[in-house]
Amino acid sequence: MADINGVNSATSVYEQINQQNRSASNQPTQAESDSQMFMKLMIAQLQNQDPTSPADTTDFMQQISSMSTVESINTLNKSVTDMSNALMTSQAALQASSMVGQKAFVKTDQAMLSEGGQVEGLFSLPASVSDVRVTIQDATGAVVDGWSLGAQAAGDHNFSWSREGLPSGKYRVLVEGTDAEGKYQAVESYIGHTVNSVSLGQNGIGMKVNTDVGAVNINDIKQIG
Repeated sequence: MADINGVNSATSVYEQINQQNRSASNQPTQAESDSQMFMKLMIAQLQNQDPTSPADTTDFMQQISSMSTVESINTLNKSVTDMSNALMTSQAALQASSMVGQKAFVKTDQAMLSEGGQVEGLFSLPASVSDVRVTIQDATGAVVDGWSLGAQAAGDHNFSWSREGLPSGKYRVLVEGTDAEGKYQAVESYIGHTVNSVSLGQNGIGMKVNTDVGAVNINDIKQIG
């Protein structure tokens, strides 16, 4: 995977992706295989024709013309595909470089508390609930803080947490809402993390965001900024 740490590193991303594409281009294409098969069949046809009744050269010329047309179409298709892949790579690299340094709300319960800082989060409710509670655990699993947010309507809701006296480091944030029976169930939650870098897959597909708590799939990001 190619790693993006900022705008200036976009060139290296193109180079690494192009190396992968050049490696793949060393393999025979379908068009080349078809051309080789066509030539083998034509040679076999010439070798096995009846000497007393040779094939009409017009037929061979029509076959060659048809094969030339097919090859032209295949070449055009390949050019369009290469152009599309290049555009996808450029767009993905531009998008990735613009994300570096931004705060992304990613689908995780892991939070990083810096000294004097705070943790920002977001939770999503499919339906209204009578109460939502947030519980904070340290690295050992011990509960260090918690509070109730009361009744909440369906939709996205932001929250933040900070507490003096706690050391900086990793914490676990649990967000739970009441169900129809009044029991607390985990709800979909996202924690804000600064994007340190972005990793691109081939042709920009399979992008991952790298944060202080690890790599996160781009599809697991709820909000940027």
